[in-house]
Amino acid sequence: MKASEWKLGMSSCCTHAVNREVLEAYAKGQIDCMEISLEMDYCKALNWKQLRKDADETGVGLWSFHLPFYPFETNNFAHPDPTVRKNTVALHSEFVKHCGDIGIGIVVAHPSGEPNPAEDRAERLKYAQDTLSELAEIAAKEGVTVAVEDLPRTCIGNCSKEIAFITEGSDKLRVCFDTNHLLFEDNADFIRAVGSKIVTIHASDYDLIDEKHWLPYEGKNNWVEIVTLLEEAGYAGPFMYEVGFGKPRALNRRELNFADFRENYLAVIHKEKAKRIPYSE
Repeated sequence: MKASEWKLGMSSCCTHAVNREVLEAYAKGQIDCMEISLEMDYCKALNWKQLRKDADETGVGLWSFHLPFYPFETNNFAHPDPTVRKNTVALHSEFVKHCGDIGIGIVVAHPSGEPNPAEDRAERLKYAQDTLSELAEIAAKEGVTVAVEDLPRTCIGNCSKEIAFITEGSDKLRVCFDTNHLLFEDNADFIRAVGSKIVTIHASDYDLIDEKHWLPYEGKNNWVEIVTLLEEAGYAGPFMYEVGFGKPRALNRRELNFADFRENYLAVIHKEKAKRIPYSE
């Protein structure tokens, strides 16, 4: 699929809520679809049937659901305590069932919390493979795909080799490619290694030093290369932004609005340089 055919998506992490008002704002802003990404307590309190109704009536697609990943002490697929791992699978199995019930086809999973000591890394990588494979089998019965997200720093899954190992645990596991998480590997090399398994993305930019969640072209990513390689890998999901509306301290620009995202999206999918967002008080 050509990038020009990708839909425009935005994570709800930028609104910190999902309700009728938010969905109406997405629709007015010409955002095609949403990834639901909220804190644990909000996720547990979601009215799933109402969410489906509101999405249908506003015309905003519910593309994916980001499984909550805090607190690491009790919610961690790679935790050394088997009871925590068991409870983590059970917790997310409930979210998966809700997603299946209202037709959300993808759940995004962080394979671990952090920090992860180097001496424990191999063991925790295996824990992540086992627990996420178990969740993938459960999800498949609900018509849902588990997409494992690449993560930064000492997190498990911080490179294509580890993501490949995790997803080898089940033929049902797929990948969520986060474009601002890789600190030890180039994004292009990651796509070349696991591109055929990428079913969704988190699009944002960074300084290659640590995650920043900036708008594409505000950091150092090569967006023409990223988009071209995703096309070659057969990526057919949306261009899903995981960027907030706020004004980062490191960037000399104003806060963002929906029009900024749409303008940026059109530039990216057509492999053109995006306009820089101006500064204002």
